[in-house]
Amino acid sequence: MNTTLTGSILALALLSGCAASTTERLGLPPLTTVAAVDLGKYTGTWYEIASYPQSFQKGCTATTATYTARPDGEIDVLNRCRKGSLQGEEDTANGRARVVDKVTNARLEVSFFRPFWGDYWVIQLAPDYSYAVVGHPGRDYLWILSRTPQLEDAVYQGILAKLKEQGYPLDRLQKTLQPAPAAASPGT
Repeated sequence: MNTTLTGSILALALLSGCAASTTERLGLPPLTTVAAVDLGKYTGTWYEIASYPQSFQKGCTATTATYTARPDGEIDVLNRCRKGSLQGEEDTANGRARVVDKVTNARLEVSFFRPFWGDYWVIQLAPDYSYAVVGHPGRDYLWILSRTPQLEDAVYQGILAKLKEQGYPLDRLQKTLQPAPAAASPGT
């Protein structure tokens, strides 16, 4: 993993404990998660559609997260992105996730370097697992994920409407550049 990326993640983890969260600053009610997550359906590759910009993702395009179940019940995490452009150098970060709420599987923690763990809460999830929204109880982190590099605008707008209801400020949200869908070949 890139040392700049590692250092940025460490600094972010340490600083996040020092400042009032968005939830605290805005006096918002506690964030809720989805009722249940089937981890077997959740594993696999997700494309980042939009997120709150984080220093450790600066310059990232074509960002993906791949989750793989481990025999010990934890989940391997592989984050990838291309730096600067869709053809830029690949940057990767390996981590691990663990379920915190075993009743719903919707509250997890992720670590890219132990002993530091960060909250990873599934706050929206399509019934068919075609998209997911991951947040943090302080509402300072946010990722909109999809199984495909693009998300239909109507679906995206529905996600945004629900995020607004959940108290997430949308002015910080930035779309992530992803490759265009492959054109269909003639005769298909």
